[in-house]
Amino acid sequence: MRLYVPATLDELDTLTSGRITLGPRRAHAATPALVAALAEEDVDDVEEVEFVAQLAAADDSLVAIAANPSVPWLRLVLSVDVPDAHVTVPPVDATADDASYSAVEITAEVTVAVVCAHVDEPDAAGDVQAALSGDDEAIERLADRDLLWYDTTELSSVPRG
Repeated sequence: MRLYVPATLDELDTLTSGRITLGPRRAHAATPALVAALAEEDVDDVEEVEFVAQLAAADDSLVAIAANPSVPWLRLVLSVDVPDAHVTVPPVDATADDASYSAVEITAEVTVAVVCAHVDEPDAAGDVQAALSGDDEAIERLADRDLLWYDTTELSSVPRG
């Protein structure tokens, strides 16, 4: 299953030959619940559904940065393919935020190839810091920013802020 894993830039340091070991954690995917929810909004293109899952992972990356403020202040989403046996799709909590529609859980430690990474451009660091301080305008600016795409062969050149 293709997953969009919220991460922090320090996790890129753990890559070995383009592979990363991920422990149990929340990630995002084009789940049946997300597909159904977006179909109600006339979104049925698989790439658009995957993009929504990636955006949810970017939001969760912000949460990961808040939990470890010593890491670079840039959001990171890793695209990886995880065997279905190591992924569960929890039931959607209708009272929760929209991100619950794409939420999945990696249930066991797994080493997988990183397909690509999506990272904020370095000048987003100020908005990340402001967003984590509760600045609603910074949150909106981050929502409007596109994450930069890096191929697995380019991961060593990802800017660190």
